[in-house]
Amino acid sequence: MAWDANRPVPWQRLVREWFVYVAIMAAVFVVFFRDRGLVGILGGLLASGPIYLAIGYVLAKLGFQRKQFKELREDARIGRSEPAAEPVDRGDRPRPRPAPTKRTGGGSRPNRPAKRRR
Repeated sequence: MAWDANRPVPWQRLVREWFVYVAIMAAVFVVFFRDRGLVGILGGLLASGPIYLAIGYVLAKLGFQRKQFKELREDARIGRSEPAAEPVDRGDRPRPRPAPTKRTGGGSRPNRPAKRRR
């Protein structure tokens, strides 16, 4: 899609998603890196905000809109209630059996070696 300066940018959603990300990652870093300095890690998380918002802005202006969980759940619900897609037309006949091979026992030689007479 082309750049459209009139497309709205969902700032509230972008900021909310970034806050959720920061909260989860901060908790993970506190749990796993207790004994190390957290100042640099938390500073990196805070620095990721403007980067995330800038990327979200560009994608929104290009027309990208990710579906929300509510929309995904509704699509799944609608998909379950609709009948399945039409199967590929194969002439309404079952698939033919494959040709016999030495391994399947359908060839000229049986699977078991012939018993020798004593």
